[in-house]
Amino acid sequence: MAVSQLQKVADWERQKEDKRAQDFHQAQQYLQQQRMRLESIERYRLEYINSISQAGKSGFDAQKYTQHLNFVAQLDNACVQQNSVISQAILVADQRKQAWLAQQRKRRAIEHLIEKQQQQRLAREAKLEQLQLDEFALQSFVRRERKTG
Repeated sequence: MAVSQLQKVADWERQKEDKRAQDFHQAQQYLQQQRMRLESIERYRLEYINSISQAGKSGFDAQKYTQHLNFVAQLDNACVQQNSVISQAILVADQRKQAWLAQQRKRRAIEHLIEKQQQQRLAREAKLEQLQLDEFALQSFVRRERKTG
């Protein structure tokens, strides 16, 4: 395969790598947003429990107490659900990271092949140039010998 064709393949693989990196970055951002959301729910839950604890010192009836407990249970459930979302986001982020790294290795392998082919081409050119110089030197020597001989 010609170097220019390989260069086109390398460029295409680089574009794919960039896309994979972008996908990974987006997955990381989503994960961070979900972690912040969980922290917010947990912080709100703690503040709510503290506020009903303060309100409970002055006392409230059983119905009001049950409502507060039900709401705390809903907040607990929201935390469980959010932890599930985070677990899934971690898996997705890891998968996207692995896809990005695999694409990166693929691109590097192609670029290494291009570099190797270029080195081989340069070595052939240098060898050809040396052969031409040797031929020129030999011809010069033969001409000088004919003139002197």
